[in-house]
Amino acid sequence: MGSIFLAGTEEAAREVSQIGCMEPIISTENLTKTYRVGKVDVPALRGVDLVVQEGEFLAVVGPSGCGKSTLLHVLGGLTRPSGGRVLVDGNDFRGMNDAQRTKFRRHKIGFVFQRYNLLPTLTARHNIAIAQHIQGDGFNPHRFETVAEMLGIKDKLDRKPYALSGGEQQRVAIARAVVCEPKLLLADEPTGNLDTENSQLVLSMLRNLNRDFRQTILMITHNPEAASVADRLIRMRDGQIVSD
Repeated sequence: MGSIFLAGTEEAAREVSQIGCMEPIISTENLTKTYRVGKVDVPALRGVDLVVQEGEFLAVVGPSGCGKSTLLHVLGGLTRPSGGRVLVDGNDFRGMNDAQRTKFRRHKIGFVFQRYNLLPTLTARHNIAIAQHIQGDGFNPHRFETVAEMLGIKDKLDRKPYALSGGEQQRVAIARAVVCEPKLLLADEPTGNLDTENSQLVLSMLRNLNRDFRQTILMITHNPEAASVADRLIRMRDGQIVSD
């Protein structure tokens, strides 16, 4: 019994050691972003240091104008920082040109926005499938079916966006974002346009994606109830992280 216990302890110790050695999915150092408005410099990020491990579900909250959406855009490679360093999955955006950042986003990052951004002329099925074709790895029917079933939209796939509720459209948008198995999912106010019932449903789906697929999620929200589904909560104010 003692040897079995010791072996189990050693195995657990190795697992902890391996986790400790894992490179974080997100790492920023003294990250800054300043916008030029007329003749005035407006700082949006003021030296943000952030580390996110793979598999985390992180919520970033704060008042309007605190810099949380700017942070998401910088982390997603949509906006260049003014200073500091940002690494996503070990890749430094500073060494990438626009084309390289676009390719990186296509393969590594999924986005979900407050506005669903679905193509109105395509069915839900084609709105999701187009993401796999854009990535360039071809259509993966198993992944498609798995994601559609998890998000509860298998019976909605042949409908166009106008025939879907807001909650259903957002679930299609989430499916499109994760169907290519991104390392990181960035969600910007994903429940901002939804009523309470649909908000809870979408948040439950995000929770399931994190738990069952180990999908790393960073969610921007102003809603404390939405933030409560995450494992980790960061508060921002005036372009800085004030609590973690």
